[in-house]
Amino acid sequence: MDLRTRNKVDVSFSMASMTDLIFLLLIFFMLTASFVTPSGLPVNLPTSKASTIEVQKVSITVTKELQYYVNDKRVNKSSLEEQLKPLLSASGGVVVLHIDESVPTKELVYVAGIATALEAKVTIATKPK
Repeated sequence: MDLRTRNKVDVSFSMASMTDLIFLLLIFFMLTASFVTPSGLPVNLPTSKASTIEVQKVSITVTKELQYYVNDKRVNKSSLEEQLKPLLSASGGVVVLHIDESVPTKELVYVAGIATALEAKVTIATKPK
């Protein structure tokens, strides 16, 4: 009685399908990752020990000359709230403040107060130490 099988098992292992899978995952994560777009305005940001990356949808910049910019578009201090309302309703309510380190704290509080009154999450942009 012959009990041997007629089919022989190939013991070699092909890595081709594994590398295809790795490249597909790499492409997926590269396309779905959110990229941080830095503000193009010349602002000397303060430094901090802990710095996190926040997705920047609405950016408010205050330069050392106390000029206000919303998403790199210059606005008046009095019309800041009017400019923010439509942007915050479309973006989900995240505001990143780019405040020059020489700007008085009362200007930071003013801008943050407007964003908070519009129920936005406020984050201050800093440079890592």
